[in-house]
Amino acid sequence: MKLSIQKMTEKYAVEILCWKYEKPYDFYNHVLTSDAILELVTNKYFVVLDEYNQLVGYFCIGKSAQVPAGVQYGAYKEDFIDVGIGMKPEFTGKGMGSEFFAQILEFIEAQNKNGAIRLTVATFNERAINLYEKLGFVKKMTFERRKMDFITMVRGIES
Repeated sequence: MKLSIQKMTEKYAVEILCWKYEKPYDFYNHVLTSDAILELVTNKYFVVLDEYNQLVGYFCIGKSAQVPAGVQYGAYKEDFIDVGIGMKPEFTGKGMGSEFFAQILEFIEAQNKNGAIRLTVATFNERAINLYEKLGFVKKMTFERRKMDFITMVRGIES
């Protein structure tokens, strides 16, 4: 699958905010609001498109990729590049995640030489955690937010 990366647009933001995931992944569902659209189009959000310019997923870089509650636990004290990803619901669980996320990592690494990359994931999301480990991420710390456990994972540093 040939993928390309572009800056987020309002059209894509609206589409993404309307995605609906099955349980237990419905935790990742969004609500379509003007504030949510503004978040996606004004911060470092990008879309991932297939060879037909159809939306496959998106990602964000920086503070938008952090779970705010993690700050009080010291989850983000190191100066790493934070990344958050989302894949279109109908593509999840179909073996496409590795290629999808590898392209995102390649994009980030091309822009940020020698920077360690960190992500935060809900601990129930074993499917994603397995993918991240496959791509070289190691677990760093766990914290809780609203009775949900999260884990930070890092790639590009000595563990």
